[in-house]
Amino acid sequence: MADFAVFLRGVNVGGITIKMAQLREVLGALPVSGVKTLLASGNAVLSTDLDAAALKDRIEEALRAAFGYDAWVIVLARQDVEALVRSCPYPPDNPDVHAYVTLSSDPAALDRLVVLLDAGASSGEDEDGAHVRLGPLALAWRCPKGSTLDAPLSKATAKPAFKATTTTRNLRTLEKVQAAFD
Repeated sequence: MADFAVFLRGVNVGGITIKMAQLREVLGALPVSGVKTLLASGNAVLSTDLDAAALKDRIEEALRAAFGYDAWVIVLARQDVEALVRSCPYPPDNPDVHAYVTLSSDPAALDRLVVLLDAGASSGEDEDGAHVRLGPLALAWRCPKGSTLDAPLSKATAKPAFKATTTTRNLRTLEKVQAAFD
């Protein structure tokens, strides 16, 4: 059995409400064990014999059937979550600046996102331009407290081209997900 983290895109915002007890029940009906949910933003850890791609497909199917919305999830192996937390160059706790990690299920989509961000930075649209590739499936970035939704990366991932393949979490949330494996 392998340990995985599951990150749901767009729940408990924008009219899609899923209680974490309901999420545990839906996930628990799959061939998994040890389901734990964290916070109210659609994060879970679990163990399974399925590989990440099969788990992703099964979870998206189950969420669509149970909650009637176009569900998208990112599934990462435990060691990948640990590597992302370890490699993020930003501190998780800063009173003035939030540190985020944008996760992707598709390296090519993340490549397109980086190109879009770099074009914005060179045109002056992105004053900071601060994003760091953490590997094929993640970008770390930061923004001043209170400006998350206005940040170029946040705006870019809201575009239809990225909705099905990306989700963003605060670095502190990733640390909590990492701790939930133990």
